[in-house]
Amino acid sequence: MTNFATYFPITDPTLIFFVVLLIILFAPIIMGKLRIPHIIGMVLAGVLMGQYGLNILQRDGSFELFGRVGLYYIMFLAGLEMDMQGVKRNTRRFFVFGLLTCFVPLGLTYLMAITLLHYSPATSFLLGCIMASNTLIAYPIIGRYGLQRHPSVTLSVGSSMISLFMALVMIAGLSGSASQGTGESFWLFWVFFALKLTAYIAGMLWFIPHLARYFLRRYSDAVMQFIFVLAVMFLNAALTDVIGLEGIFGAFFSGLILNRYIPHVSPLMNRLEFTGNALFIPYFLIGVGMLINVRTVAQGPYVLWVMLMIAFFGTFGKAVAAYLSSLLFRLPKRDGHMMFGLTSAHAAGAIAMVMVGMRLEVAPGQYMVNDNMLNGVVMMILVTCIISTLMTEHAAKQIVLSQQLSHTITAQQSQNQREKILICVKYPEIAPQLLYQALLTRNQRHHQPIVALNVVYDDEKATKGREDGQRLLEQLQKQAAASEVHLETQLRLATNIANGIKHAFRESGCNEVIMGMHVHTSQNAKFWGDFIQSLYNGLNRQIMLSRFVQPLNTLRRIRVAVPSRAEYEPGFHRWLERLCRLAGGLDCRIQFHGRQESLTLIAAYINDNHPSVRAEFTPMEHWNELPQLAAHIADDHLFVVITARKGTISYKNALERLPDELQHYFSGKNLMIVFPDQYGEQKEDRMSFTEAQHHEENSVYGWMLHKINKLRTHD
Repeated sequence: MTNFATYFPITDPTLIFFVVLLIILFAPIIMGKLRIPHIIGMVLAGVLMGQYGLNILQRDGSFELFGRVGLYYIMFLAGLEMDMQGVKRNTRRFFVFGLLTCFVPLGLTYLMAITLLHYSPATSFLLGCIMASNTLIAYPIIGRYGLQRHPSVTLSVGSSMISLFMALVMIAGLSGSASQGTGESFWLFWVFFALKLTAYIAGMLWFIPHLARYFLRRYSDAVMQFIFVLAVMFLNAALTDVIGLEGIFGAFFSGLILNRYIPHVSPLMNRLEFTGNALFIPYFLIGVGMLINVRTVAQGPYVLWVMLMIAFFGTFGKAVAAYLSSLLFRLPKRDGHMMFGLTSAHAAGAIAMVMVGMRLEVAPGQYMVNDNMLNGVVMMILVTCIISTLMTEHAAKQIVLSQQLSHTITAQQSQNQREKILICVKYPEIAPQLLYQALLTRNQRHHQPIVALNVVYDDEKATKGREDGQRLLEQLQKQAAASEVHLETQLRLATNIANGIKHAFRESGCNEVIMGMHVHTSQNAKFWGDFIQSLYNGLNRQIMLSRFVQPLNTLRRIRVAVPSRAEYEPGFHRWLERLCRLAGGLDCRIQFHGRQESLTLIAAYINDNHPSVRAEFTPMEHWNELPQLAAHIADDHLFVVITARKGTISYKNALERLPDELQHYFSGKNLMIVFPDQYGEQKEDRMSFTEAQHHEENSVYGWMLHKINKLRTHD
């Protein structure tokens, strides 16, 4: 009879990877049936399949490699998805909560270890540092509920990094004191450590932004960008290991630095999250479970007593810090639950700190950490992971339910203001940026599809035009799918391009248009191209014309020129909302230039609806000052001009000079021109002698004035 025990544990790398994939596939299904969070399922599966369970899998080098990558991924995504403006506005809260969540559990655990477990002061301090830190093991739950930028989540992540940093520094000091003593060499150790840390932080803050802007501007290949980001993450992790800190701090720090260069709705962010959540993070969780030896509980009551004391006092300290902070900051109870849930788990970081203690010799043949403490810490990891996951899941549900009322009200208010964007594409070098702009400015909650339209002129080249258009639309569909956004495509023939766009606009039920601008090498009377003038005169909905000289995610500032009386236009809030979303998605500053009365209303709208947007306001009393702005527009700025159609309240004669001014003063700059919404029916639906169907861009009088000015210039 075959003895199946001889086949286990599995040592073949291919079979190990296959079994891990089966766990990643079926654990969420089984845990979903049991109404248990998926993360717990991954950890328990590791316990069951590991050497301390059924001994089916051997914890080979792949678990060490992928597990470390998974831990780095969790910390990196946490830094990448943080609301940096929320951090800047609540710096005091971060430090208060960070200090509390570090020193409250440290103090309680230290006192417990001294009085109840009778450990030495050094061992008690090491145990306190372990409980002062935490691992964001429940962070993937946040992504599932879309709460990455919720204030309590941002506060928890930032404070976790503060407590982790302080714990790692204290562990480094403990290791240094054990090896160097307390004499002169000990103080040299601290001076050298501080110099290395300062040089690392200053160097990375300067080097990585310059490198990221250089690389992302020049290389748009998805694979190259993905590899570049991972390389930056591992570079930082390796450098922090050299300094004497754990690599998890470097991974988080690299996420903070790259935060503004990888917008939350970009395809690159989607690829990073997908890869981490599909493979590396589950691998890490399974590997953590394989470290847990549940059999130690049966070795005697003392191990169980150590585990209960460590888990209780450490977790109780985290709870005190979280709920005390929520009271101090006057946050709802559900936010306190979230803060406690995210900061209460311990995982591989705790193992790493214990390993440091196991290498520190306090007496000949005697080390700081014994087997009982090691087993107690490992069992504590299982307990705190379960508590953290359950609490985070519970808090996330409460927060989402509390938001339903406001979302319902918003949805009811916006039913009559549906947002469906039509992007007109023709040139492969421009189309991806237009789609990216649509992804950043769309309402993420409405899940409306985006419509991509390619209109082919119906002539003898129509066949080739259709083939090129079809290939372009297929490429855009892949780009949209990478961001998990549904893209509807239309390809149509038309003898009049403007009419083709207008007909598609109505048939698709869209209410705003994004399209590219022609790039002119010289001043041209037909600045708008062959059909754009006809389009904006015949369509009363918002049209955004864009010209991007460099990638959107490398922009540092948006400058907006607002004409006087723009606030009286019916489309005022629509274009303002789109620009705020764009600035928020790119995490860049936005500066408005206009009359004071317009700027006051814009500031009020941003404060009420987008408080995280970094907005600045500069008075511009007259539209003639527009050319003066050119001196302040850098290559990585986006210049936005809010214009108006003839006959509207914000239209002025100075706008007739706009094409020449833009070509002369803003040539080679990132440019966007916005035609806001207007009231009334579509103009081609009615035509009379008093309301013409078409307005010329330049009148005869303007043409004569232009000629006279040229003659004066030659004279």
